[in-house]
Amino acid sequence: MKLHDLAPDQGARLPSRRIGRGLGSGRGVTAGKGTKGQKARQGIRMIPGFEGGQIRMIKRLPHRRGFTNQWRVEYETFPIGLLGRLFSAQDTIDHDVLRERGMRTTNLPIKVLGTGEIKIPLSVTAHRVSATARAKIESAGGTVVELGTKTVQGKRRDIQLRDVAILHGEPPRVRKPGSRAATRTSAPAATSPE
Repeated sequence: MKLHDLAPDQGARLPSRRIGRGLGSGRGVTAGKGTKGQKARQGIRMIPGFEGGQIRMIKRLPHRRGFTNQWRVEYETFPIGLLGRLFSAQDTIDHDVLRERGMRTTNLPIKVLGTGEIKIPLSVTAHRVSATARAKIESAGGTVVELGTKTVQGKRRDIQLRDVAILHGEPPRVRKPGSRAATRTSAPAATSPE
C-alpha cells in the first residue's frame, strides 16, 4: 500500500476545506482567488461568454431577428411575361408541360406571378396564382385553374411538391370557419403531378 492508495471509507463525509483562515492553513491571504483583479472581489458576476471586455462572439455574429417558419411552403415562381413569350395562344400550361419544356429547376409547387405583360390567351394551371396574374390572364382571354396546396403532415425533410399537392380522390380539407384559408374558393381536385 502506498500513499496514493489511501482514501476515505465508502460513504464518509469530510468537512469542507476552510479558506481564508490564516497563513498556516495553506488557504490564507488570497483564499484561493489569486491576486487582485475582478474575480478576486466579492459578489463577482460575469455573463456567459465574457471575453475580457472585447466585443464577445455573440455580438459579433450577424443580427438575426424573428424566426424561420419550417412549415412554410415555398414555390417555384413563373412570371406571366415569360410564359407569354415562350408559349403560343390557346396553349395549356401546367406542371407536365413546364417539365417537358425544361423550365422546371426544382421539385416545388408552382406559383404564377403577375410580373410582365401578356397579350395572348393561355390556359394556366398552377398551385398558386397571384391576384395580379389572374387579372392579366383573364383580361387577355385566358383561363386560370388554381389547384391550391394541402397542409403538410409530419415534416421530416424540406417540403416538396409531393407533400403539398392535392391528389385525385382526396377528401376536401376542412378549415376552421373565419380563417383566411377558409375564405378562399375551394380548389378542384387535380391529377397526380408525379
